[in-house]
Amino acid sequence: MEERIVGIIAGVLTSCSLIPQLIKMVKNKKADDVSTVMLLILFAGLGLWVWYGIMREDWPIIITNSFSALMNGIIMLLQLKYKRNK
Repeated sequence: MEERIVGIIAGVLTSCSLIPQLIKMVKNKKADDVSTVMLLILFAGLGLWVWYGIMREDWPIIITNSFSALMNGIIMLLQLKYKRNK
């Protein structure tokens, strides 16, 4: 059970790591400093983590990585939006 708690905490912290970038982008209405390649690689990795979680039926992996993928997707959409507004 202790392993599961460590995994949940790690997943929550990793998921929340994108929130400051998202807030900064919304506040400044700029996405110049965000690498599109990094976002695409991260999105692919998160998708694979979700798939892995589904195969293992491991809900903490599925939920935390789905949330991260959602945050990453929002950042990618904002990046497109702000680049078009230039």
